[in-house]
Amino acid sequence: MIDLVGLMSVGIAFFVVAASPGPATLAAATVSMSSGRNNGLRFGLGLSVGLAFWGLVAATGVGAVLQASTYALTALKVFGGGYLLWLAFKTARSACEKTPTMTPHEANGGWFKRGLILNLSNPKAVVAWMATLSLGLGDGDGVWQVALATPIRVALGFFIYFVYALAFSLPRAQ
Repeated sequence: MIDLVGLMSVGIAFFVVAASPGPATLAAATVSMSSGRNNGLRFGLGLSVGLAFWGLVAATGVGAVLQASTYALTALKVFGGGYLLWLAFKTARSACEKTPTMTPHEANGGWFKRGLILNLSNPKAVVAWMATLSLGLGDGDGVWQVALATPIRVALGFFIYFVYALAFSLPRAQ
């Protein structure tokens, strides 16, 4: 039997965790402010696909293995931290330029790829999936509860990054 209260708990908890400031939401805001709505939406779409990947990982149980493996989670954190430092370096370098210019890579799909890589290397994403899933599942819940909770959280991820891109690409935010 499907537990609607459990699904609602999962959805609310995931919304709070995913919408709270973190590497992905701050990057989505920054890209949208500096490069406009279209690039912000592309970046957000990449973030969403990366988040959906972690959702599938968590739903299939691989996330539990990753959380249990200190070495795998540490490697993910090191890779993610390195990527964030690389993004920070590039941002600082471009801030020092007198007239920022958009490279062809950035204009032609580079934003989607950057968003995807950011969330694939973001340890907060897999922890958020596992933590919120555990909130809405009880001992008697089965695969259907997980199967329903996963697309709810994927949809919430798309919604959150879409709203961030729209809000931070407004002229007053820029």
